[in-house]
Amino acid sequence: MASIFSRIVSGEIPCHKVAETEQFLAFLDVMPLVHGHVLVIPKKETDYIFDLETEEYKALWSFAQEVAIGLKKAIPCKRIGVAVIGLEVPHAHIHLVPMNEIGDINFTRAKLKPSQEELAAAAEKIRTYTAA
Repeated sequence: MASIFSRIVSGEIPCHKVAETEQFLAFLDVMPLVHGHVLVIPKKETDYIFDLETEEYKALWSFAQEVAIGLKKAIPCKRIGVAVIGLEVPHAHIHLVPMNEIGDINFTRAKLKPSQEELAAAAEKIRTYTAA
């Protein structure tokens, strides 16, 4: 069975894209830790990030860096936090989290529940700063 992220890549499930290439996709988390929380994934379904081929792994991080630079311009914050957990969805992904304090990247805290309109506006703003 395809992961939820593979279903997003195929268009079966809609998402709020912020950047996309032939190999990778970045989109807003629909239950973010903070406003602007982005997920970066390879389009090819691979469960564990360290199972990616070396060149694909490096390219994923390069893509994530481009997205993070644009994200920081779009969502004012001190830093863009990075996390790879790998337990919640069986599809390699990187969390990019705008941070002003360390608690902003605490995955045990309650998630936000933004409206579709709020997500669409945030995605549009982030897209204006991402080159990918």
